[in-house]
Amino acid sequence: MRLSQMLLVTLRDDPAEAEIPSHKLLIRAGYIRRIGSGIYAYLPLMLRVLNKVSTIVREEMNATGAQECLLPQLQPADLWRESGRWDTYTQAEGIMFSLIDRQNRELGLGPTHEEVITTVAKEMIRSYRQLPLHLYQLQTKFRDEIRPRFGLMRGREFIMKDGYSFHADEESLKKTYQDMDKAYRNMLRRSGLQFRAVDADSGAIGGSGSQEFMVLADAGEDEILYTEDGKYAANLEKAVSLPVDAETSPFDSYEKLETPGTETIEKLCKFLKCSPTNIVKNVLYQAVYDNGMTVLVLVNIRGDQDVNDVKLLNELTKLAGNYGAKTVLALTVPDVEAQKKWAAKSLPLGYIAPDLSDDYIASSKEVSSKFLRMVDQTAVDLTNFATGSNESSYHVVGANWGQEFQLPKLVVDIRKAQKGDRSIHDPNQTLETARGIEVGHIFQLGTKYSEAMGATYTNEQGEEVPLVMGCYGVGVSRLAQSAVEQSYDKDGIIWPVAIAPYHVVICIPNIKDAQQIEVAENLYKELNEAGIETILDDRDERAGVKFKDADLIGIPYRIVTGRSLKSGKVELVERATHQSQEILVEEVLSTLKELIEKALT
Repeated sequence: MRLSQMLLVTLRDDPAEAEIPSHKLLIRAGYIRRIGSGIYAYLPLMLRVLNKVSTIVREEMNATGAQECLLPQLQPADLWRESGRWDTYTQAEGIMFSLIDRQNRELGLGPTHEEVITTVAKEMIRSYRQLPLHLYQLQTKFRDEIRPRFGLMRGREFIMKDGYSFHADEESLKKTYQDMDKAYRNMLRRSGLQFRAVDADSGAIGGSGSQEFMVLADAGEDEILYTEDGKYAANLEKAVSLPVDAETSPFDSYEKLETPGTETIEKLCKFLKCSPTNIVKNVLYQAVYDNGMTVLVLVNIRGDQDVNDVKLLNELTKLAGNYGAKTVLALTVPDVEAQKKWAAKSLPLGYIAPDLSDDYIASSKEVSSKFLRMVDQTAVDLTNFATGSNESSYHVVGANWGQEFQLPKLVVDIRKAQKGDRSIHDPNQTLETARGIEVGHIFQLGTKYSEAMGATYTNEQGEEVPLVMGCYGVGVSRLAQSAVEQSYDKDGIIWPVAIAPYHVVICIPNIKDAQQIEVAENLYKELNEAGIETILDDRDERAGVKFKDADLIGIPYRIVTGRSLKSGKVELVERATHQSQEILVEEVLSTLKELIEKALT
């Protein structure tokens, strides 16, 4: 391709709407163009990158025996109601675009395809002889993001590979899960990316085990906790650890103290001259279930710890049946306005005690009349602790479970692991932290969808049993942008060779110089015929403009047919290092072949 014929417009200034480097650079370098909020056009250079990523993904998936298919983007609401996820996706998370057609039928634009693929399996898989079966697709997905941002990282439509496997038992599922773990690692390595595989929460997809694949980058939205020995890594939502030991309490008797202006843990510790590990913090949450029931949740946790909202949400989801519901639609810390809807009297915020009375809740059909009380494991063994008194400006000290306060029956692990905590697998290892961009996620779904939707097969004993399922996703467009976020400099993008739109750009500094044009044209033809993807910058622009654009676009190697032609040489510049060398024209092909082969191994 000749740049004089390509749709390429580069920008010198950062676009106003872009926040992170990769987003700025993809727009400036002419890879993407914003069409609307969270909606982007993939321009020719970007499409080449996406096609290369897709090829790597397809090759690794096909190598495992998975079969490619293509599923509909438009999905009937009835399928999602069968699985019980329609309300979750359209109301609780609110990420599904939903619409009504002219026959008054409800439909959704697919953010994921578990319901569709389970329907296919339900209608086509009859016997254990057809198992295991693994289907995948590369497809555009849709999410109604509240705040689309970061370009292709969090858009309202995106390209994704999602795959689904069907099995006769858990053992077969685990084998495919391990195959996908290996395939995903291969995809990321072949794409030239640094990454970590981490334990993850299954979220709205559901299932038992799941693992995320994180591309390491400072601008990553996810925090990763890991140990230096390489034996543990998890995202913050899922991470577990051993907290630091609690300090010995300075309080030896129970007493109520006036503690004005101590509504935060930090202020209270300063006032009482104690450690936050000596305090039981009481946090009030409001959970709204899918049947409209509101439940007030009082969590007791050690003062130096924070509640992990994802872990708390998972615990509340387990209890949904107790309230005649299936799932949680919303989980919040109730503000003053929210409290007005259910509070019978003013709450002692900042001074709540573990025994906050149920009579703070006004009688209502929509609100549970009792607090759901749970205690985090970090608070269970505390003795002589300080905590709230249910009276503003007062705390109690020297309190104990089983004496001044009753220990809640529901003991849970809902604390947020943090940097510096001891690892569970080896207490001598402490957790370190890094930022990452999630580009892949694999799940062991089990029978969640097959049971809900009646997808069964006949086993060897002639019994009808639910299919065991797995789910595996890779964000193709997100992976492409994450490569930029991981590798750039002040001059522009530095693409890994494997997914760069082209391997080489040939720059003609002076298009009025016949020799420069002739050598460039011959090299352009020779390299492309040899399978080295090459573009020719034959534009009528100054040499400096061409060099700046070459750096901005990020093509791995640049050939310059400049003044060194007088000695039969051209300049070869490596984009990643800016190192340059002069090589003979007849050695260009062999030199580039060697460099590219080395980069791809």
